[in-house]
Amino acid sequence: MNNILNKNLDLKGKKVLLRVDLNVPMKNGSITETSRIEKIIPTINLLVEKQAKIIIMSHIGRPKGKVVEGMSLKPISEKLSFLLKKKVLFNKDIINENTLLEINKISNGSIIMLENIRFNEGEKTNDKDFSKKMSTLGDIYINDAFSCSHRSHASVEGITKYMPSYFGLQITEEINALKKLTSEIKKPVSLIIGGSKISTKIKIINNLIKKFNNIIIVGGMANTMLKHTGASVGKSICEYECASLIKEIIENSKKYNCDITLPKDVIVSKSLNGNGKEKNINEIDENDMILDIGSKTISSIETTINKSKTVLWNGPAGYFENPNFQNGTKKILELISQKTKNDKIFSVAGGGETVAAINKFNKFDSFTFVSTAGGAFLEYLEGKTLPGIKALN
Repeated sequence: MNNILNKNLDLKGKKVLLRVDLNVPMKNGSITETSRIEKIIPTINLLVEKQAKIIIMSHIGRPKGKVVEGMSLKPISEKLSFLLKKKVLFNKDIINENTLLEINKISNGSIIMLENIRFNEGEKTNDKDFSKKMSTLGDIYINDAFSCSHRSHASVEGITKYMPSYFGLQITEEINALKKLTSEIKKPVSLIIGGSKISTKIKIINNLIKKFNNIIIVGGMANTMLKHTGASVGKSICEYECASLIKEIIENSKKYNCDITLPKDVIVSKSLNGNGKEKNINEIDENDMILDIGSKTISSIETTINKSKTVLWNGPAGYFENPNFQNGTKKILELISQKTKNDKIFSVAGGGETVAAINKFNKFDSFTFVSTAGGAFLEYLEGKTLPGIKALN
């Protein structure tokens, strides 16, 4: 990694295309969690100090190459401006022949943010012409979006073929921390994995089974596993087309001697806004929704954490946004936090929702390392070469 943004790089008057990940959680047009925005501030401040012209590129959501109302980066540009205490200009159009004219108007040390890069249809397909078109907007490119670097998209991978390209400060920190984790990993290793969809993480779980001693599955993913192993999950979030994938996970866990743990008991409600009731897995009614893990499951997770030397966590244990269903996520956080402080275990958390939970309960300093990346974080641990990293190496 020689091509890192550093203090010696002369960038005065240079147009710097800075790819970041500002895909932050929003509710009714308001940003509910700002970690991803805060993490890119050191890189921006360094570029301002160097008197570069900073052009920020990012995305939010999955607009599939079309302009979608409610997925504009405008509110995010305003929040960034507030956090930087510096004006951030906003370019409201998709990239066209006027974009360069707008960029050329800005002075040294100024910042302009382009509209959601995924509104452009060449972004997700990693279109060669779109990558070239983007490269004409600047003099150098900096990737500071580790959480997007597992995607072969134009603003992450394609653009690097057409201009001098560098790693930003945040991405460098993430890679160094994960390199340390993968090279010095101490066993037993336990992974706590949650979130709503198992299908998006199934291959990763299958590969991590070979490396880890324990995998604890919680959240919506656990519902799918429970359903396919014969339990009733009522009207809980669940994927029904995963039978063969789950069979494979169970077979592999036996083959590689990895212990897979599913919830023994859960907190159910008739609705997301309701109150919770604790039930054993065999007591779920057809109109129950599983929204958190129960006390027996928390005890079993505690036992596993206590015998681990390394703990990784990705994805909450339930619908923690409602205080009635936050106990599981909160308890996991407390257990890891305590163990990290007392026994000096190596603990890593990754993913947007996970970071939101950590912030909600003020536990940011309780982990050895916190990554805002979810998919990229897991794929890196899996040993995959990430396209965005490979392009810069």
